[in-house]
Amino acid sequence: MASATEDPVLERYFKGHKAALTSLDFSSNGKQLATASWDTFLMLWNFKPHARAYRYVGHKDVVTSVQFSPHGNLLASASRDRTVRLWIPDKRGKFSEFKAHTAPVRSVDFSADGQFLATASEDKSIKVWNMYRQRFLYSLYRHTHWVRCAKFSPDGRLIVSCSEDKTIKIWDTTNKQCVNNFSDFIGLYKFFFEFFASLFYKSVHSSGVNCISFHPSGNYLITASSDGTLKILDLLEGRLIYTLQGHTGPVFTVSFSKGGELFASGGADTQVLLWRTNFDELHCKGLNKRNLKRLHFDSPPHLLDVYPRTPHPHEEKVETVEINPKLEVIDLQISTPPVVDILSFDSTTTTETSGRTLPDKGEEVCGYFLNPSLLSPECSPTTTKKKTEDMSDLPSESQRSIPLAVTDALEHIMEQLNVLTQTVSILEQRLTLTEDKLKDCLENQQKLFSAVQQKS
Repeated sequence: MASATEDPVLERYFKGHKAALTSLDFSSNGKQLATASWDTFLMLWNFKPHARAYRYVGHKDVVTSVQFSPHGNLLASASRDRTVRLWIPDKRGKFSEFKAHTAPVRSVDFSADGQFLATASEDKSIKVWNMYRQRFLYSLYRHTHWVRCAKFSPDGRLIVSCSEDKTIKIWDTTNKQCVNNFSDFIGLYKFFFEFFASLFYKSVHSSGVNCISFHPSGNYLITASSDGTLKILDLLEGRLIYTLQGHTGPVFTVSFSKGGELFASGGADTQVLLWRTNFDELHCKGLNKRNLKRLHFDSPPHLLDVYPRTPHPHEEKVETVEINPKLEVIDLQISTPPVVDILSFDSTTTTETSGRTLPDKGEEVCGYFLNPSLLSPECSPTTTKKKTEDMSDLPSESQRSIPLAVTDALEHIMEQLNVLTQTVSILEQRLTLTEDKLKDCLENQQKLFSAVQQKS
C-alpha cells in the first residue's frame, strides 16, 4: 500500500443545501466551488477558512446544471423552470436570465474561450448564445427526444450532444449542421462496456453510476454511484485504485478541479465533500497553457494529446485502497460557514425572439457580464469600478433576507423531501434484494420440478 501522503484526503465538508445535489463545478483558479440542488438554489463556496458561502435565490424549480466560465467571471445555471441564468459569482449576485427553451433545461456548457454558451433542453433542442453581446444565436434541431447534455469541443468547432432518443450527434458550429450521428445505441453501449468492463462494470460499483469526471491528465477517472461510494480508476493500468466513502446515500455528482489537485462530490445527503487528490497533481497554469494549443484552427494534432500524457506514479501500487473518513469528519475545518442569501430581483432578460438584451439594461450588462478581455472602452474596468463604488452606499435589494417564517417552512419541506428521497433509495435496495431472492426461489423450484420429473 502506498504511503498516506499519496492517497486522497477529505479536507472539508460543507452543509447548506436542503435537498440532494445535482451538479457542481470548480472555478478556474480552484478557490471556489459552485453547487446546484433540488432545493432550487445555487451555492458558492469559498475555500478560505471562515469565509462566507452565498446562496443564490431565483430559480423556481430544480437547478439541473451549473458551470463557471473559463475566466471565472460568470456562473451559468440551468433549471427545470425552463430558464438559464448567468450570475456574477460575488456577494451581489447580479444575474441575466435567458428564456428560450419551452421545457426544462438539462445542461449548460461554455466554449473554451468563454465567448459562447450551449444549452440543452427537454424541448429536443440545443441553443447557442453569444456571451459578448448577451444574445441568442441559433438552435440545433435533429434530436427526436429530450437532450440530456451538449458540450463544446476544446477548439469550439464542434458541439457533441446526447439524447434520450438513443443517439449521439456531432454538430459543426460553422455551418450549424449535424456532421455525424451515432444511432446504434446497442453498439455504443457494447463499446462502452467492453472498454470499461474490466474497470467497473459489474465489479466496481454495486449500483448505478450517476456521474463521472476525468482527471485533467487523462490518466484517471472518478465515478459517483448510487451505492454511496466514489471510485477512482487508473485508466493506464486498467484497474481500480481507490474506493472513497463519506456520503450517506447515493452520490449524484463529482468533479475534478481544473488543475486536478482537488475534487468534490455531492449527493442525496445534501453534503458537499471536498477532497485533495494527492496522487497526481498538475499545475493549473501549465495545464491550461497546453490545452490552449487546441484552440487554434490551424494547429495540427499533438502527440501530448494521446496517452501517456504524464508520468505515471502508480507502478508499485498493487491493491485497492479503501478510504472511509466518516469518523474523522468532526476534526476537519469548519464545515458550516455562515450562509448569506442573495435575492436578485433586478435582472436583464434575453429571449430567442428578441435576440438582444433590453435596451435600458444594456449598459449594466456591459459592465458586469462581459469577459474582461472583451470589454469595450465604455465598459472599462475603471468605469465599472466607479459605478460600483457610487452604488455601494445604497441599500441593495440583492442583499435582502428571506423572511424567517418562509425560511423555516422551506427548510422543513426540504427536510421531509430529503427523508423521502432516502426512503425511496432504501426501498429500491430492498426491492432489488427481494427480486434476487425470488429469482433464487424460482430457480430452486425449477430444479426440484426437474428432479421429480426424472424420478417419475
